[in-house]
Amino acid sequence: MKKDIHPEYQESVVRCSCGAELNTRSTKKEMRVDVCSQCHPFFTGESRLVDTEGRIERFERKYGKAWQRDAEKK
Repeated sequence: MKKDIHPEYQESVVRCSCGAELNTRSTKKEMRVDVCSQCHPFFTGESRLVDTEGRIERFERKYGKAWQRDAEKK
């Protein structure tokens, strides 16, 4: 292997938006995630809507209420 071309491998903390933290090793010191195994619906058995990017609001802004009128006509 060539020397001095690989990034430093260090202790890392992965933080979830639910507050859970996981200690691991990585090339980054800290990482943030939206969903982890402690709050993901598949692992918890709960059914909930995860809208992290505001997809619903963005859809409504883009198309307005026209999509509702079209649905009512049918």
